[in-house]
Amino acid sequence: MRYLPHTPEDIRAMLQVVGAADLDALFASIPDDCRRKEALNLPEPLTEWELNGHMDNLAAGMGASPGTKVFMGAGSYHHHIPEVTRQLLLRGEYFTAYTPYQPEISQGTLQTIYEYQSLVCRLLGMDVANASMYDGASGLAEALLMTIRVSRRKTVAVSRAVHPLYRRVVETYFAPTGFEVVELPVGQDGRTDLSGLKDLGELAGVALQSPNFFGCIEDMAAAGKMIHADPKTLFVAAFSEPLAFGMLKSPGECGADIACGEGQSLGIPQSFGGPGLGMFASRQSYVRSMPGRLIGKTVDRDGKTGFVLTLATREQHIRREKATSNICSNQGLCATASTMYMAALGGTGIRQLARLNRDRAEYLKASLAKAGFSSPFSAPTFNEFVVRFPDKFEETWKALLEKKMVAGLHLEPYYPELSDCWLMCVTETIDRDDMDTLVKEVTR
Repeated sequence: MRYLPHTPEDIRAMLQVVGAADLDALFASIPDDCRRKEALNLPEPLTEWELNGHMDNLAAGMGASPGTKVFMGAGSYHHHIPEVTRQLLLRGEYFTAYTPYQPEISQGTLQTIYEYQSLVCRLLGMDVANASMYDGASGLAEALLMTIRVSRRKTVAVSRAVHPLYRRVVETYFAPTGFEVVELPVGQDGRTDLSGLKDLGELAGVALQSPNFFGCIEDMAAAGKMIHADPKTLFVAAFSEPLAFGMLKSPGECGADIACGEGQSLGIPQSFGGPGLGMFASRQSYVRSMPGRLIGKTVDRDGKTGFVLTLATREQHIRREKATSNICSNQGLCATASTMYMAALGGTGIRQLARLNRDRAEYLKASLAKAGFSSPFSAPTFNEFVVRFPDKFEETWKALLEKKMVAGLHLEPYYPELSDCWLMCVTETIDRDDMDTLVKEVTR
């Protein structure tokens, strides 16, 4: 939408209607010491075409696909999006960010989100899914708070192999609560070490991510059995690459009580970091403890099928401080996009695409190993893996960036003990020539 400023005449007319002398009078209720006195330090205004040129110049300095070959995932992945998804999403009736309150005029949106919930349940192997959370990180934090509501315990455990930024969001959520978050170590193979689980006392929940941040596939079925040795402890399965479930067993098949994570891979562009899509599902027995919105299918008094918000008594506008969460909205447009994407690919398409991602990543992994670069971890991977490069690889990385190639993510800022390691990612957008070029460049 173009910016259409109000004229001075427009402003005077509106002020007259509300009975205010000037614009400052609109903010009279704000204490004087809370109001900014000096003018904002803003640059001179630009014309529309000057601003467009300025934004183009800024964008040209970013190493983004498809102009740059990006071998980096770490929670945000570049996948091809079917044109049918793009075109359907342009329809005006889908342009909403939220679940609607008025079912009598919003049946199309409500049905779309109901279909989204159904597809999420199939993908994750769970009984019930909500209408989405803000992103994967907030989904994990909400899942752990849910385990505390269900178990009435005060401590949760989170694997150190869970995405570092997800763990930071969990810490932020938990900081004012008085609840405790303990960290589970990573074993030598890149998987979570659960050997000390029994020594942690009574836990409300345990969260693992698979594939984890290192790309390693956790033994989720074995982990589920260990976690459920205490019947009151809930197993939370997190993820950042849901496409992996086209090949791997779903969280539900592995015994997870709650599955949550980022759904950006499913038809949503990376968009320089957002928006994302928080996918959230659980067992039916915990549905009343779930956060967020839930769309249900019913019939009206004439027997016709209808869709409505259901179990709304969990929400903060009704139960206030007793609500299951302070999130009472969802990522409606992103959920719609992922629904279209999953429906367009179908189960067969998702399986084929997952296999293509795995196979291409394995090709690069094998090529780098043949060139003499080892991995610190031995666990199997999906479309990401860790590589150990020699000292001063950062200089090589910067040189490759000049050649429009992003050669992975340096792990040192997140895991200081892995200072010589880089997280690599390959999706279907990277072909064999791109990978061969990368290997050739890093072996110079």
